[in-house]
Amino acid sequence: MADRSDLPATTQPPAAAARRRAAAFREKADQGVRNGGARARAALGHLADRIIDLAPRVPVRDLATLRRQFPGLGPEGLADRLVAGAAKGTATVGAGIGAAAMLPVPPAMPTELAAEITGVAAIELKLIAELHEVYGVRPPGGLAQRSTAYLNSWSDERGVDVSKPSTLGAAMNSHMKRQLRQQIMKRMVRNLPNLMPFMVGAAVGAVMNRRDTRKLAARIRADLRKHQVAWSALEELPALERPRDALDMGAITNGLHRGVGPGGHRENFGKDGG
Repeated sequence: MADRSDLPATTQPPAAAARRRAAAFREKADQGVRNGGARARAALGHLADRIIDLAPRVPVRDLATLRRQFPGLGPEGLADRLVAGAAKGTATVGAGIGAAAMLPVPPAMPTELAAEITGVAAIELKLIAELHEVYGVRPPGGLAQRSTAYLNSWSDERGVDVSKPSTLGAAMNSHMKRQLRQQIMKRMVRNLPNLMPFMVGAAVGAVMNRRDTRKLAARIRADLRKHQVAWSALEELPALERPRDALDMGAITNGLHRGVGPGGHRENFGKDGG
């Protein structure tokens, strides 16, 4: 029976084959960027610019709001809830292919991939900003300056170092934007296999996104603990201003085609902590 030639050939498990395809795609994308491929660079550059543009529109809850919404929790418990909610959100985006159609399709970039990258970036930027609130290390400056700091934190996968004021509080200029654009492009190339559920399958995409959001959060929290300020020692900070034309985080995570809606009415993202 074992040597019958009429039986179908054994196939590799779908998940393993999908991961191999994703890895091959990443290798090609990486090679294209290294070789200066115009189409690959144009696609990644377009997405990097869109992420830079959307960052100031991500609604962020300040510490006072978070403590009201999560009564009885200390910093670590509150951070755990935020991470769980963000991981659930990026998993939902990973499983809901094309759910957050937030921007025009860049050259050589499928709509699903563009939507997922920007959706995951928005969720993780919100998480990073709120973790900084929880650990008492809000970067100085206004909305634009803090958004730049959080973009750097997201692209470098590190917490904002508030002990280096020279690196904070600066307005975005053309040189900073070019540097940030390059950082974001490098991170997107590095993470491409984990941002492609349409190639690896919705279930695998959800698992990958959840895992990577938790890894990112663990790195950020490890950095923030080094500079953490106890809530009892915090000076009273002004409430965070709500961005104009704020992103609707509920639309992104719930799979609606309203990723840039100005309402932001479902801003309870992360509160369920599941």
